[in-house]
Amino acid sequence: MQKLDVFMKIKIDYTRSAQGNADQYFRLSKKLKKKSEGAVIAIADLEQKRSAMASKPVKELKIRRLVEKKWYEKFNWFNTSNSMLAIGGRSALQNELINSRYFESNDLFFHADVFGASLVVLKDGTNASREVREEAAQFAACYSKAWEGGTASVNVYSLKRDQVSKSKEKGSLGTGSFLMEGEREWFKGVALELCAYMGKGSEQRLVVVPTSTCMALGLKRYLLLKPGNLKKSDAAKAIAAKLKFDDIDYIMQHLPPGGFSIKEV
Repeated sequence: MQKLDVFMKIKIDYTRSAQGNADQYFRLSKKLKKKSEGAVIAIADLEQKRSAMASKPVKELKIRRLVEKKWYEKFNWFNTSNSMLAIGGRSALQNELINSRYFESNDLFFHADVFGASLVVLKDGTNASREVREEAAQFAACYSKAWEGGTASVNVYSLKRDQVSKSKEKGSLGTGSFLMEGEREWFKGVALELCAYMGKGSEQRLVVVPTSTCMALGLKRYLLLKPGNLKKSDAAKAIAAKLKFDDIDYIMQHLPPGGFSIKEV
């Protein structure tokens, strides 16, 4: 075996004595020895952590497919039992946007008879049956302050495009407020009830609709949602667990403000 000669360069401080230089290198060797001992301990600790991690089961990663959002998904929305689209504002500004941009001549305007309610527009609502209009009315009831107040039912009315405006003779209307004229179609004692279930098809997303829509569709299994004492965030978690749908933010966006009670049907 070939012998290797190991050389070490040593710098001599000529301002120190031989003993002073020796003492300096002795202190340096002690410091390096302490560092090497610390490195050994750190390596052993990392090895222990690596072994512990290796023994844990590997968590399965879920791949969430991105679904392109439709224009109406920035609002509260649902499809009626005959697939008509209803949209509602999540704020006064969204109410203004719906009225100015998306409320057309063949649509119907729905509003709960309480202060602080979502403007709901049923697209092509003038051609909808009374039963379908009742679905839109229940949607408007649920996304009003009545839910947050824990009310069981509320009256709702509907109007046509030419009955709703933003102008009056004197002054101006505030954001989200409208001038309504003429005879209204009334829906009395509308129950504040929603149902949540998993939709079918390729998109497998949570669906939240009025119970009247569930009844019309003939659904047998769903979660019945009513005003209650369960916080909205806790209700979203409970819905996620029961329906095995893990997008809590999506659920939160589709629930009205206020408390909840949840019952499996």
